[in-house]
Amino acid sequence: MHRRPFLQKMSLLGSSLLTLPLASFGKFEIPKAASLRFITASDGHYGQPDTDFESSHRQLIAAINQEKNVDFVVFNGDLIHDDPKWMPEVKKVYDTLKTPYYTTRGNHDRVSEAAWAQIWGRSANYGFVSKDQHGIILASSSNEKGEYLCVDVGFLKSQLEAYKDLSHVFLFVHISQNDWTRHGVPCEEVLNLIASYPNLKATFHGHDHDVDGIMLYKKKPFLWSGHFGGSWGNPFPSYRVVEVGEEGKTATYLKTVKDGIVLNGHNL
Repeated sequence: MHRRPFLQKMSLLGSSLLTLPLASFGKFEIPKAASLRFITASDGHYGQPDTDFESSHRQLIAAINQEKNVDFVVFNGDLIHDDPKWMPEVKKVYDTLKTPYYTTRGNHDRVSEAAWAQIWGRSANYGFVSKDQHGIILASSSNEKGEYLCVDVGFLKSQLEAYKDLSHVFLFVHISQNDWTRHGVPCEEVLNLIASYPNLKATFHGHDHDVDGIMLYKKKPFLWSGHFGGSWGNPFPSYRVVEVGEEGKTATYLKTVKDGIVLNGHNL
């Protein structure tokens, strides 16, 4: 197994923040039997000029369609690159997946709220309960202008309260809610809300194409998936797999789009 380095924070924000390598989590183990298995991928930037965005999407879809027992996929923001005309087009690509999928809004997804709801059939802030009763929260971190935003605390609080009796909750937010990466935003209220719910097992981000690891805030894990499109970032387009074992233990690992090599893994 290979582990790629991820962007290190230049200066810590306080004792509650840690950046940890794989070794800090001990031996990595994938559950023998998964009650839930999902994939998240981010930053496809469909329509970005001077990139082969059609090929990058085609390769990702082919890789995911070869995966077994995937319950759903989350495309975690920057689905397109600015021009609203691409949003219906990228949906056609996603529709070729063999599994259900969901989307979050990133700063390059510059369509109106009405257009987002019309195309995707749901608002940019959305939650649902997966099979085996796991809570999934999709939270917007931008708007039609492409601004970097903190998550709507009222929405997040209402979803966490609705799912407080579930064993596992997973949160997807495109933009990091802390400025521990070059492109994150400081959202202490959001971070503290996340930390206050024991059953929120992990938060997944995109946005920083050169980040593919894990960081902790008050012992809560925040994970990145690198990118699978766009014009910059890690040289290995990737996606992240998450598995919840029948006994409740959770594992996550990154895989390359090209050849399916596991780059890093963590038990949460």
